[in-house]
Amino acid sequence: MVHDGVEPDPRVTVATTDRVHEGPLLKIDLEDVHLPGGKRALLETIKHPGAAAALPFLPNGDVLMVRQYRHALGGWILEVPAGKLDDGEPPDQCARREVAEEVGYEVGDLRPLGAIFTTPGFTDEVIWLYEAHDLKEVGTAHEDDEVIEVLKVPFEEALRAVRDGRIRDGKSVSTILHAAMQRAD
Repeated sequence: MVHDGVEPDPRVTVATTDRVHEGPLLKIDLEDVHLPGGKRALLETIKHPGAAAALPFLPNGDVLMVRQYRHALGGWILEVPAGKLDDGEPPDQCARREVAEEVGYEVGDLRPLGAIFTTPGFTDEVIWLYEAHDLKEVGTAHEDDEVIEVLKVPFEEALRAVRDGRIRDGKSVSTILHAAMQRAD
């Protein structure tokens, strides 16, 4: 699938694709690819369903974030609420669902901020970014594998945490910076 912001190259052809792994989240393919300029390469690609992330704003300007245990990193990180798209689910619906599940608020007003490619060197994952406003508390519904603490953070503190490296998660950095650019315009 070709996404917005990607310029296809008609000179690229895929000779073969072998699915080497198919799990509940990721599919890994090994592809024999003819690249522009005539070279050939054996490339691993991870197919991902996509995801959505949202930065929920409270009326006083604070934002809701999650402190979440991430096993792949070996500890806790500070993130915006986010999650993968369910099969056929639109990104905006996913963002609303994740805010409700992870921080316990129904979203009244969801504002798109754009989308990012997470690691285009080996995966097709796209994460759509949003701001969430007009929140109504409904209670969290964490999944069994989620270990999450909900935090209320002043927006300027979230921005400082990006600047000083306390927030390094790509989707969270991108969402917070996009929200800051909206406020600067």
